[in-house]
Amino acid sequence: MLELQEVCFSIEKDGDEVNLVDHVSIRVPRGHFMAIVGPSGCGKTTLLKTIAGLNAESAGTLLWNGKSLSDGHDFEPSEIGYVPQFSIAYDPLTVDESIEAATRLRVRTTGSADLDARIDRALEETGLAAIADRPVKVLSGGQKRRLGLAMELVSDPKILLCDEVTSGLDPRSEREIVKLLHELSRKEGRIVLSVTHSLAHLELYDSILVLHEGRVAFHGPPDMLTHYFSVKDTEEVYPRLATQASDRWQSSWAKHREAYYEKIEKLRAKNIRDGELHIPEAKVVVDDDPENPEKQQDDAVRTPGVVSQFATLLSRRWRIFFRDRGQVFLQLAIMLCFPVLVSLFSDKANVPIRSLSDMRQNDVMAELAEQQSVRQDTMKAGSALSGIIMFQVVLLGLMGSNNSAREIAGERLIYEKEKFGGLSPTAYLASKVAFLSCLVVAQSLWMAVFVNIFSPFDGSFGQHAVFLLLCNGAMTAVCLGISAMMKTAEQASLLSIYLVGFQLPLSGAVLALPEKIEVITRPFISAYWAWSGSVEALATTRNLAVKSVISTSITPQQMCFYLLGLHIVVGLLISWFGAKRHQWE
Repeated sequence: MLELQEVCFSIEKDGDEVNLVDHVSIRVPRGHFMAIVGPSGCGKTTLLKTIAGLNAESAGTLLWNGKSLSDGHDFEPSEIGYVPQFSIAYDPLTVDESIEAATRLRVRTTGSADLDARIDRALEETGLAAIADRPVKVLSGGQKRRLGLAMELVSDPKILLCDEVTSGLDPRSEREIVKLLHELSRKEGRIVLSVTHSLAHLELYDSILVLHEGRVAFHGPPDMLTHYFSVKDTEEVYPRLATQASDRWQSSWAKHREAYYEKIEKLRAKNIRDGELHIPEAKVVVDDDPENPEKQQDDAVRTPGVVSQFATLLSRRWRIFFRDRGQVFLQLAIMLCFPVLVSLFSDKANVPIRSLSDMRQNDVMAELAEQQSVRQDTMKAGSALSGIIMFQVVLLGLMGSNNSAREIAGERLIYEKEKFGGLSPTAYLASKVAFLSCLVVAQSLWMAVFVNIFSPFDGSFGQHAVFLLLCNGAMTAVCLGISAMMKTAEQASLLSIYLVGFQLPLSGAVLALPEKIEVITRPFISAYWAWSGSVEALATTRNLAVKSVISTSITPQQMCFYLLGLHIVVGLLISWFGAKRHQWE
């Protein structure tokens, strides 16, 4: 049984504490289908999130099977399913693949037979078996709602929370979804709570909870709704609520509460006798010791380990990547075009630098002319080499930004939902790092190899390639951190673009910065460290040529290596913090 005792959830508004959920006390028995209705802004979704644990109650107690959820106990991930308003599936995947991924992330199966059985059962229960091979992007609104339910049913949840799953559907699809939820509540003693604006199909519910300004105005059988509010039709309930204050409605319901609960219990007993409602015997836990899981019931659904979740996430990410033709084309275009752009200018850095004649010139004017020519060659070569290295570095920074700016923020809602279902942030972040690392290595090495083939530079190719790799990795890691901290992909992309845009002017490679500004900005500019390290990696003659045309100091390679590595570490730490942080809308 689920029981709420004087539960409140409050926020601070204009310096005052406002209860969005205000002293809600209700009881919901096993095998019960309850609708949560009320006008917009009455606290329906807030109450659902409070029950789920997404909102921490400000006061009161939530009890689940007699245990307080407010005293350290909580729902096991497999015990609770939450179907939000938004889609929790990736468009490029099929229905079957989406349910398989959900199963692998939420349930530690005993083998392929167990895995297939759970997938098939979820497909059958939600009526999706006939369209299992259909991509998610072509599903109708009703089919996507069914898919959301199927992805929650893989763990056999004991309580299923549905938030506006019928909104935006046509009347026929709405009734089909409500009927499906009704059927799901009849199996395994499952509690199904459904937030809805609609007052249609109320006869399919076991009880109706009416909220008004965060308070309970009514909770009882559907056939008592119109009688309680003294209206002829359910559509008149909302206007009727506005006729008096919410505290008066709450007081009125408190007087009738036990009578209505008695009737709910009688109807429940009748459904059990008639065989309409099946309530299995409760499992008895051998030893309620959370620190000793071996003593828990043997058939409990357990969450997979970090390694298993990591493998599932990485496999899914590559599948999504290769099915997104636009993204594949963009990545290939960037990898092919950017090195070509660099090669178009790289010949200018390979012009021969004349040296002064060993023979003393008798003609002073000729000697001055020779010195001027050497100086011009040196400046041209040094300027070209410095510019080309910075060109490579900035382009790789742009690649890094494109790699990860939207990687987490773009799937924020799905990730938060999967984390609620038991997904480990460690497994999630590790899968992102593994995927992005492949892109970084491919982009950076191809840039280095391509340019070296068509316009080879003197010096250490290996060291130069390492700095290009670190530059791309640093920008990718930092932008991944930005993506993890931002709530929307648009915010993450905009901030990442600004970050790349400031790399060139703040690096000091083009125009030397004032010393006071340089000290502050340089530690954060990965482009400078990659450029400086690469300059040092090239041949001594051209190294000196670069130094002769710039005012910015060149940092030793070892320091550049450490600083770029530090950028990567900081970016990953920010990513970890953002992935761990609760950002459910």
